[in-house]
Amino acid sequence: MSAPTPAALRAAAWRTLEKARTVQAVLDRLGFVQADPIRSPARAQDLTLMARVPGYRAGDLERLYPGLDAEEDMLPNYGFVTRRVQALLHPREVGVTRTEQEHPELLDEVRALLAGREEVHPREVAALLGRGRVVNAWGGQSSASTRALDTLHRRGEVRVTRRVSGVRLYGPAPHLAALRASPLPEEERLRGAVHLLAALYAPLPETSLGYLVSLSHLGLPHLRGELRAAFRQAVRGELAGAAVEGVRYVWPAESAPQDAPAPRGVRIVGPFDPLAWDRRRFAHLHGWTYRFEAYTPAPARQFGYYALPVFHAGRAVGWANLKAAGGGLDAEFGFVPGVRRTATLMRGLETELERYRTFLGLTAESRESSRASI
Repeated sequence: MSAPTPAALRAAAWRTLEKARTVQAVLDRLGFVQADPIRSPARAQDLTLMARVPGYRAGDLERLYPGLDAEEDMLPNYGFVTRRVQALLHPREVGVTRTEQEHPELLDEVRALLAGREEVHPREVAALLGRGRVVNAWGGQSSASTRALDTLHRRGEVRVTRRVSGVRLYGPAPHLAALRASPLPEEERLRGAVHLLAALYAPLPETSLGYLVSLSHLGLPHLRGELRAAFRQAVRGELAGAAVEGVRYVWPAESAPQDAPAPRGVRIVGPFDPLAWDRRRFAHLHGWTYRFEAYTPAPARQFGYYALPVFHAGRAVGWANLKAAGGGLDAEFGFVPGVRRTATLMRGLETELERYRTFLGLTAESRESSRASI
């Protein structure tokens, strides 16, 4: 079979937006949904699920989580995985943390507090144990006891039971204790992690898959070298691939890009959506560079604080900044040079905006205050 064209690769990438009836069905298919705390207009995990579950509303994942086969964990970033995927990540060996160095007795005190409880709120732990504040992963300040809970979570000693207004509550994790006693074979864990990433972001440049594997030291910190070896084995003999315009692409052997149907419609997706996550693929297949600029100083931004890529028939044609304001939805669009603002594109954008209004729970009355700048 000849190498796929860029158009075929775009069509194959579009397959990630396949609809499913339930949140659980999407989690089962993707395996991993990246999370992010920024809400503009909603959190990354909600944007990803909204793109695939008809009728999904912002916050549904948080509401449904206690009844789902879902866990909060890390691979290759922080997000939501099924327990089948989490079994690839544990037991996880984590070195001594800064919190332990500064408060060597704190983890045992938190373990004792958790004993016999179904769940605890970080505020409750902080009130009982105190211990001041330390720098968290985002550069801000958290209580030392909250960081201790995070450490126990990363080690698989506790799990996130649910969230309340975005705050994680923690409880026992007997399924992870069982994995510590009887883990999956190491080869199965490593191969499973690499193939999950290849399927989730496929088709993607081989270099990008290598980058994802390197990020996955967060999920498998004690198996970095072994994970790289599993990556090399996958690209040598397990994944399919071809060079397209000088870029080596890989994909699961059962998912040939040439078999993908032609993309249709207009979609606005989140910056961490599998369709847009790989900036290397994005630039190659769409001819321009998209940047996530939430942490870029405002005067230096080209696209906006939380610009969402806009796709039309599989091609990235611009970006949207959406903001719920005054009960309505304000939308500002930018387009790459040469994009024709056809009637089909404009109708598609309005359909997407209406979908976002429903997703955000805006009432019919409040929608009259919505503003779009196209």
